[in-house]
Amino acid sequence: MAQRRDFVRPGTLLGLGAAALGLTALAVSARARQAERDNPPTGRLIEVEGVQVHYAEVGEGEPLVLLHGNGSMLQDFMSSGFVKAAAKRYRVIAFDRPGYGYSERPRSTIWTPAAQAELLRSALHRIGVSRALVLGHSWGASVAIAMALEHPEMVRGLILESGYYYGSVRVDVVMMSGPAVPLVGDILRYTVSPPVARLLWPAMIRKLFSPAPVAATFGGVPSEMAIRPAQLRASAAESAMMIPDALAVQSRYRELSMPVAIIAGTGDKMVDLDGQAVRLHRALPSSSLHVVEDCGHMVHHTAPREVMAAVDTVAQAA
Repeated sequence: MAQRRDFVRPGTLLGLGAAALGLTALAVSARARQAERDNPPTGRLIEVEGVQVHYAEVGEGEPLVLLHGNGSMLQDFMSSGFVKAAAKRYRVIAFDRPGYGYSERPRSTIWTPAAQAELLRSALHRIGVSRALVLGHSWGASVAIAMALEHPEMVRGLILESGYYYGSVRVDVVMMSGPAVPLVGDILRYTVSPPVARLLWPAMIRKLFSPAPVAATFGGVPSEMAIRPAQLRASAAESAMMIPDALAVQSRYRELSMPVAIIAGTGDKMVDLDGQAVRLHRALPSSSLHVVEDCGHMVHHTAPREVMAAVDTVAQAA
């Protein structure tokens, strides 16, 4: 008698796989909504050119605009010891850049540093700021530079912290760009990417701060907000743009006529000190270079006094 063999049809397997992905997407969406309920907006929401922009403001005096890095949000700055010190002398304005926190990032726009700078410039005009000191951290430094290049009349001085200014070979950038790929990326960020990001979060934060320990002030940054599908897409898109943007703009740095302070940590594992900060300082002879020993990428948390000193240096020079 012939032995009977049971098998599962390919169509059935596809159906089960699709159902599993669908259930995972529902769970991811529910967790993202819960993160937003647990972490409501801490600042003000305004509409700028049809885009919702979220910002927080503290202190009085000359405006000091803060632009956070890739994957972060305004709480990164607002929870740091730096803002507490800066608010004693400056009107500190921290933005959620497009796609982060509670600022929207419409897919109809390619959100280059220049596009983000234009949106945030308009937002500043909406809240009565026509001229300001601008501090950009990491990817936010690229947005700060774009604002200074395209609207020099608005940027009184630049403070660039842990920025990436010159194109280089970066394998990690390719790996982090996956969730930005159309269709495939949409599937990833609603299924695989959030749980993977949740697992990798502690190690990633240690790398950002190393060789210094993770600052207690960073506890004010809600990790669940950072791994929502929409924010993962924004982060992946900026990873993909990082090298091309640096290559496109690096020949224009000498156009920066305002005072510039460059801040970097000697142990930064995200950007190379000599290849980025020191090289930019050489290209801008009138800039000031502030190198913090035994400090990683998150200087405003680890060494807020040094960042404050750089801001004051620029303010006085301006």
